[in-house]
Amino acid sequence: MKKTLLIVGIILVVILALPVINLVRWTFQPKKPMDIILVDKTVVTLEREHHKSFSWIMNNERFVKKENNRSYSYKGDYYGFIPLRPLREMKSKKNEYRLADLINLAKNNDAIYFADTYGVFFNDWFGAFTKSRRSRKIYGGLNGNDNILLKEMKERNKLIIMEYNSFDYPTTQFESVRAQEKLGITFSGWTGKYFSSLDTTRSDFPIWMTGMYRKGYNKPWTFSRPGIVFLNEKDIIVLEEGIHLKNPMPHIITDEANAAKYGVTGSVAFDGWFDIIDPLKNRTISKFKIETTRLGDTLLAGKDLLSQFPAVIQDSVSQRIYYFSGDFAKSNVPFWTSRFKGVDKLKGILYSDKTEDTRRFFWLYYKPLINSIFTEYYDSMNKK
Repeated sequence: MKKTLLIVGIILVVILALPVINLVRWTFQPKKPMDIILVDKTVVTLEREHHKSFSWIMNNERFVKKENNRSYSYKGDYYGFIPLRPLREMKSKKNEYRLADLINLAKNNDAIYFADTYGVFFNDWFGAFTKSRRSRKIYGGLNGNDNILLKEMKERNKLIIMEYNSFDYPTTQFESVRAQEKLGITFSGWTGKYFSSLDTTRSDFPIWMTGMYRKGYNKPWTFSRPGIVFLNEKDIIVLEEGIHLKNPMPHIITDEANAAKYGVTGSVAFDGWFDIIDPLKNRTISKFKIETTRLGDTLLAGKDLLSQFPAVIQDSVSQRIYYFSGDFAKSNVPFWTSRFKGVDKLKGILYSDKTEDTRRFFWLYYKPLINSIFTEYYDSMNKK
């Protein structure tokens, strides 16, 4: 009995000691000073879920601000829309860079990450309900100052990362084309997303899609299974499991060489929004793959679309400009866990071995990808 209690006691001590050990390991690992401009215009909650996962990685990997060697805060260290407490009063402010600031910003910072430029709309902010696709914009879209800053950062050979929806509504066509030219890519106009159910009775289903479908095809919406919806300004394609799709979940596929270079898994499920771009002369690191049937291929081909398209591209010249064709940074990962080294090893608690577990995307793809890109860039900066 005493031996059993001793063993149990030892196990409990080890379990309780591990978090403390990992906190100490995180605290004393070397800091990496780097000044980063983070832009997120789509912030409608205090959780800042459209960029919090990026800040989590910066904190976990000990990237800090040069001025004071302090970690980045997901709550305040960004440009964009900032909700104020108490949220029920619907008060906010905007942290924006002025035209006069842009030269110094580009000169004094090492990297820029456009996590989300979509913005905040009346329905999102005030919790209103409407059957329309879009409500009145309160704030958002890539603008002239963003493009000037992008240009200045590019000319100084700084690290640039831009994400999904930087080229689509509500960004104007003029600013969209300017940004595409700077990145050396072409936006097709098509976006898409996986839905676990296409049943319109679900409370979270975007009912306005059914109106687009009826208008475009002159027949009712009859889909109910899991599937993927592709959209552009005036058109819609619906792919349903069992009819158009062998597997309804999109996957991000990375070849062996790039998987090894960036430390990412070769295949991971992704259930967020994505857009379709032509990489032109850029290098494709990862691609989206949709498992379509012959009928699904026919539907896509009718709109000049393929079942595989770029997910992550890198410019082939400076190799310091990246575009992520998905809503990668959107995640509500608990920020307090970023202060523990090795927390990503808790497989079974944070994510599972199941290929369709979408939690794997952050831990096995986005986190190592961001860490690899920024660590390589940090090392190159310190070789000068």
